[in-house]
Amino acid sequence: MTTLEQRLAEIKIVPVIAINDAKQALPLAKVLVENGLPCAEVTFRTEAAEESIRLMREAYPEMLIGAGTVLTTEQVDKAQQAGADFIVSPGFNPTTVKYCQQRGIAIVPGVNNPSLVEQAMEMGLKTLKFFPAEPSGGMAMLKSLAAVYPIQFMPTGGINPSNVQDYLALKSVIACGGTWMVPTELMDKGDWDSLAKLIRAL
Repeated sequence: MTTLEQRLAEIKIVPVIAINDAKQALPLAKVLVENGLPCAEVTFRTEAAEESIRLMREAYPEMLIGAGTVLTTEQVDKAQQAGADFIVSPGFNPTTVKYCQQRGIAIVPGVNNPSLVEQAMEMGLKTLKFFPAEPSGGMAMLKSLAAVYPIQFMPTGGINPSNVQDYLALKSVIACGGTWMVPTELMDKGDWDSLAKLIRAL
């Protein structure tokens, strides 16, 4: 296993976070680290992503920080320069994958069918994001893929407290991505105590 895979397997849950204001990054990282979940996938769906990753990396070098919803090579550059440990993309884009491999940064691209899994395997990838998990057939689809391919999956999309344990029980699942423990509305309010409770409960 690579270092990334080992850390994902230890953490098991990857909080997928859309940060609207980079000022939220440090208190959020503090809550995650202090409550037992030293990991964040900061999505490039907001303008604050790059600066948020940079602030988190500087303050908490021990954190596992991913850049999510990465769609272009330019975003790969921004994420890597900011200090991201790995890249996550919603789909499988060979150009982005090749670029990450050339730049020496791990990527976990999204797949949801056999053809995409085989294309990813052809490029040497062994850990893939199963996305969107629930709309793509959920555990039944994941079990079917795992029965055929020697791949580790990180299901994301529709994962919640009611099904996360079922996903994690599958041998092919290295970790799950989710948003429920880091709701944007609580971050926007600065309600770090409520966030801490959600993370501790998880």
